Amino acid sequence: MSIKWGLDHFTKGSFYYNLGQLVEKKYIIKVDQRDNTRETHNYNITELGEKEFEKLMFKYGSKTDYINLSFYVAMLFSDEYKKEELSKLIELQIEQTKNKISLLQLSIENDENISSNFKKMLENSLSHHLVNVQWFEGLLEDIKKEN
Repeated sequence: MSIKWGLDHFTKGSFYYNLGQLVEKKYIIKVDQRDNTRETHNYNITELGEKEFEKLMFKYGSKTDYINLSFYVAMLFSDEYKKEELSKLIELQIEQTKNKISLLQLSIENDENISSNFKKMLENSLSHHLVNVQWFEGLLEDIKKEN
């Protein structure tokens, strides 16, 4: 199995720490260098690593739990909160969600190096954020109607 990740997704320290953890757990092993012109480190996944990968893929791939977002919990108590302050919070959620939408759109449109499955995941996330913006805007309209 070959997994290709760009180092731009990690800090150097966290990357090497996690790499060390994988070696320590015997999920990967360091193999001899084939290119002596520059310092490189090559690793292969072990049988134990393959089993752990399969286990984690099933564990996280089969989850159907709902994601509990703190804002949803806060909305349970929105009737007890000042409407003006609630409006400000919703406007903040809209702003932050629109920023996420922009970043997702940039990634989808400009990153040719992402796999098609990852691109589909980004597109799914984008659709959820677009729905959330509509929901937030509807909440704001409801608050205005109440006043």
